[in-house]
Amino acid sequence: MNPLPQSSVRGYRHLVAAADHLAARAGDQIFARGGNAVDAAIATNAAIAVTGPHLCGMGGDLFALISTPDGVVALNSSGRAGSGADPSVLRSAGHTVMPLRHDINTVTVPGCVDGWVALHERFGSMPLADLLAPAIDLAEQGFPTSPLLIGALTPTDRAGLSNLAELASQATHVGARVRRPGVARAMRSIIDGGRNAFYLGEFGDGLLGLGDGLFTTSDLTRSNADWVAPLTSAAFGVDLHTIPPNSQGYLTLAGAIIADDLDLGDPGSERWAHLLIESARVAGHDRPAVLHEHADGDALLDMVRSRRGTLSLDRAGSGTAPGGAGDTTYLCTAEAGGMAVSLIQSNASGFGSWLVEPSTQINLHNRGLGFSLQAGHPAEFGPGRRPPHTLSPAMATRGNELVSVFGTMGGDAQPQILLQIAARLFAHGQSPAAAVNAPRWALAGPRTGFDTWDDLTTQSVDVEGHAPEDWLSGLAARGHRVNRLDAWDSTFGHAQAIVREAEGLVGAADPRTRVGAVIGR
Repeated sequence: MNPLPQSSVRGYRHLVAAADHLAARAGDQIFARGGNAVDAAIATNAAIAVTGPHLCGMGGDLFALISTPDGVVALNSSGRAGSGADPSVLRSAGHTVMPLRHDINTVTVPGCVDGWVALHERFGSMPLADLLAPAIDLAEQGFPTSPLLIGALTPTDRAGLSNLAELASQATHVGARVRRPGVARAMRSIIDGGRNAFYLGEFGDGLLGLGDGLFTTSDLTRSNADWVAPLTSAAFGVDLHTIPPNSQGYLTLAGAIIADDLDLGDPGSERWAHLLIESARVAGHDRPAVLHEHADGDALLDMVRSRRGTLSLDRAGSGTAPGGAGDTTYLCTAEAGGMAVSLIQSNASGFGSWLVEPSTQINLHNRGLGFSLQAGHPAEFGPGRRPPHTLSPAMATRGNELVSVFGTMGGDAQPQILLQIAARLFAHGQSPAAAVNAPRWALAGPRTGFDTWDDLTTQSVDVEGHAPEDWLSGLAARGHRVNRLDAWDSTFGHAQAIVREAEGLVGAADPRTRVGAVIGR
């Protein structure tokens, strides 16, 4: 196995972990000026919304978990389909699943800005202008193009590149300076006029025009940010928390519930990988039928508990679990003796829909790809509905005491990646760096990272290149269809984690991000 590329970072006051060092620096600056973990999380997210448009941005959604002295609270700021959403139109055009690119129907009203505003109103301790200032500076003065931004532009088709021309014309090589003046204007509008200045201003006008009847002013007036009760279950000696449906986060908890009953063995063994793969299979095989915005998360967990005995200890099971990559960003912030934030924000797939609001040049997510086009399905595309969502931040506590904030990007594979990290952190007591840097597996579909359920016979187990050799041979011998991918491949997510210890905080950022960092003091 390759040596660990980096060690854990310690902080006695605070830590910020993010997939971009510029974003982590923005959060650290806010902490240094006296801000709290929520202030730092907003600043970090705003900064990476500028520098990581291939991962996230103001045209996407947001979920967050916040650890407070009184317990864990959860924010669902995911958008809803426009009032003009009509599944029959898509079906009559020949679609059997939601289109992936170049179709405004896959764009739900973006929840990111509503999420920032809701977080700030409830927990913020500094003016929003101060929190957005680092991001505005990056947008106006420019930032260096990252390797992953170049990589994300490469497969974009001609129409997509035309829409993304502001980015594509500047991000010509690693290190090239990119400026995003429209994003800076949009952030300044929020400072001056609140959320309505964004949703009913320059950005909102452009979205209404692109929608051509899909969205109404009322759709943009309605806030997407809802405070919800977190979904919680005990496993691996901690209480695990996530976002309830419409998030797929219940699969993280469900996989941990199943695995907690097993003798997993050594994390370097193929038995460990096999048993966690099968835990994910048992947890997730019916996800398409049961996950929708009105699903009862606790009932889903009870249903999974009832089928723990179906797990195959020795052979690959016949069921399946969600898998594949996506494009999202996860970040976390923590104070040594105070709040902590587990926040995830996303375009869904790559640059999202490859559609761009023409005035601000903010690219729009394609989160509506989670909807069903099956008539009568509880997650059917329709007016005002939220789609099933891959975003699933995580947190661990003992009572009201924070143990860890952790999460990852990774499309359908997010719960699988988090299951592996949770097992390493809590069942095996590994450090954040050891858990984050360790090799991963992911159950995958054939194409997009969101298509695992399209044809169950095409599913495979992707294994990271620096995994132990016996993972490949051992898993294949157990009946798994195994593919070996490169070491440190983004297919296996960009995970960040912070753990609270007696003497302070310890955290790690994922080397798979290439430019990620954990910063603190």
